[in-house]
Amino acid sequence: MRHLSNHFVFTVFFMLMAISANAQQTGAITGSVLSAAGQPLSDVAVTLKGTNKGAYTKKDGSYLVDQVPAGSYTIVASLLGYTRQEQAVTVTAGKTITFRFTLAEESLSREGVTVTGKSQSRQLKESGYAVNAIDTKRFANTTSDINSVLNRTTGVKVREQGGMGSEFNFSINGLSGRAVRFFIDGIPMEVMGSSMTLNNIPVNLAERVEIYKGVLPVSLGADALGGAVNLVTNQNIKNYLDASYSFGSFNTHRAAVTGQVTGKSGIVARVSAFLNYSDNNYIMKAMELWDEDKQLYVKRDVRRFHDQYRSYMTQAEVGVMHKKWADAFFVGAGFSATDREIQTGSNQDNVYGAAMQNGHAFNTTLRYRKDHLFTEGLNLSVFAAHTEDKYTITDTTAYRYFWDGSRVPGNQAEMGPIKQRTHISRPRNFARANFSYMLNPMHGFNLNYTFDQVTNKNYNELLTDKDHNPGRIGKHMVGLGYQQTLLDSRLTNTFFGKWYGMQLQQPEMLSGNGTYVAASGFKSYFGYGLASRFNILPVLGVKASYEKAYRLQEVGELFGNGYDQIGNANLKPESSNNVNAGAFLTLKKGQHRFYAEGNWYFRDAADFIYAVVYQSNSRVSRYENTSKVQINGVEGEIQYDFRDIFHTTVNVSYQQALNNTKYAPGTNGGTVEATYRNKIPNQPWLFGNALASLGRNNLLGKDTRLQLNWDMQYVHWFYLTWEAYGAAATKNRVPNQYIQNLGLTYSLQNGKYNISAECRNFTDQRAYDNFRLQKPGRAYYVKLRYFIK
Repeated sequence: MRHLSNHFVFTVFFMLMAISANAQQTGAITGSVLSAAGQPLSDVAVTLKGTNKGAYTKKDGSYLVDQVPAGSYTIVASLLGYTRQEQAVTVTAGKTITFRFTLAEESLSREGVTVTGKSQSRQLKESGYAVNAIDTKRFANTTSDINSVLNRTTGVKVREQGGMGSEFNFSINGLSGRAVRFFIDGIPMEVMGSSMTLNNIPVNLAERVEIYKGVLPVSLGADALGGAVNLVTNQNIKNYLDASYSFGSFNTHRAAVTGQVTGKSGIVARVSAFLNYSDNNYIMKAMELWDEDKQLYVKRDVRRFHDQYRSYMTQAEVGVMHKKWADAFFVGAGFSATDREIQTGSNQDNVYGAAMQNGHAFNTTLRYRKDHLFTEGLNLSVFAAHTEDKYTITDTTAYRYFWDGSRVPGNQAEMGPIKQRTHISRPRNFARANFSYMLNPMHGFNLNYTFDQVTNKNYNELLTDKDHNPGRIGKHMVGLGYQQTLLDSRLTNTFFGKWYGMQLQQPEMLSGNGTYVAASGFKSYFGYGLASRFNILPVLGVKASYEKAYRLQEVGELFGNGYDQIGNANLKPESSNNVNAGAFLTLKKGQHRFYAEGNWYFRDAADFIYAVVYQSNSRVSRYENTSKVQINGVEGEIQYDFRDIFHTTVNVSYQQALNNTKYAPGTNGGTVEATYRNKIPNQPWLFGNALASLGRNNLLGKDTRLQLNWDMQYVHWFYLTWEAYGAAATKNRVPNQYIQNLGLTYSLQNGKYNISAECRNFTDQRAYDNFRLQKPGRAYYVKLRYFIK
């Protein structure tokens, strides 16, 4: 025992001598990183080029890089949204040297972009993911909603059925509908309730919009087949107020306010609210009406008469930031509501004069974030919410309406075979936990878990007093990602895997053979992917990404809606192999800046979920896995800026979406479908956008700005029905469209007071989208905005 004890003492002694000797051969670098305003910056990556040495700054901005071998290095400090700083440094053995960095925030002008480095949006666009990132500051003084801004970007097509608040189809690279997910600060938008949609959110409420195409990062924790849209709000701990009001054609009014205030005790309060209203009584051109005098149908211009829309939302949070136990802790609550008159069905020949949809939702939320939990570089964020979401569809009249407002008695309701006052209630419980760990500046991990449970209750009060067979689905999604940064940050690779689990519960559901059975059980699926980016030159890079993606079934698809759709317990999730590859180029010379990017994408999707007529009852449908689609496409965008005076963007998107279903369901591989390898009908395949802005500061006085904006959207003609059916001369199609908008903004006191005037569709072109449903013609709007921080 004594021998072992002596051996242990000598071993420890020699180890300490070795460590001491090694310490004499190494040194350390310490210091701090501050903003241009002198505030400490946390989570700044401080690295030594060409080595795996580095550290992240703490909340007080300090950092320590120790055990650095003696020698000469380049030390780099970088943080998203700030300019990158580099310093030459010589490390002496046994000594600690100090360096302090001052990082300048990316400079964005009020309207144009004056960039001294790479903005957050630009850095996202140059990541390994196929992603559009839009700084909404450029559109803050316009009357646009989020949908209209996104409709100007590459690969995105928003197709609306009418004016404000109308139903719309959102497509990313050819995949649309429920294949695309929507988020606010990484939280699914449906958590806020069904009244929250992109076409009623004012652009002022978002600081940046991110559009992920086909491949999603683990942190979003979503089952998105075609991509996702993430609205990023102002998360800076600053006092600010942004309030606006606009009015214009068709008795349209929009009001929005967002703000934040920080008390002396450190309590932070945030609020966002908006109100939208429109009569939507625009002119429908060349509609067919029966002329009693002439005893024939004639074409006349008529005004929409049953299309009023109203929506409002308020969301508030209160909490604390930068405490020892939490970097952020907030509790919140929100309410949203929608009242909508329904004017038409799926085509403009179906005219409604009394049908209504009304809904409201209430939510409570909890948000928590702690950086450097237990150890340096380990961050945790948690979000939880409960939502009560309800809406009612009213269709109780027995009249048939016409575009001149006249009506005749009918033998059924307007929208379906029977009268209804259908109540749909979908309470939701949602929770998400995200762990991120930076082992060092070159290796990081991300673990995300999402739980989403929705109960479906619906009933027609004209037939029963409650839903006697409610259903429930619970979704579990786990994602694990690993990111490596190599070759002095020239190469980044992200590898990830995703697990999807779904619990289905319903006492009774219609089976595939028409009998009612108990439907419950648990199924799971696995997805995976990667995203890579390589900078060939400092100004030129290439990137590629792939994902085996799934989109799980929704409550309405599984359980129906209670009046014209029935449930289907045999539905499978949609799946797709998504591939992206692209390149980007950034050039800057003096006060000129040029940016270009191009991308190719491929989607091979299967088990698409569509509503089909159920058996012999043409008035009732249910969702089924009916088809496969294959999409090939290319897109490109060019941007040019000259100081904060001139900006222009031009983009174009081409996609070939083909029906890849060789045999119709239920035919057992008999006859090949006539539409096999045909283009998907009623879907644009070539479209583009151009926009330009010209402005000057101090043109009409000190601290003022005058700016003129112009944009144009082009959509090439496309068929409404399958190419395989009918002669080319008789096929119905949507014609070419060129829609142009103009806007003029005058700002005072460095953007504190702003007034804008806009003319949309100023050439008064006839605008179509789905099945030639007409959208508004020429319209005028004025917006007043007050912004202070």
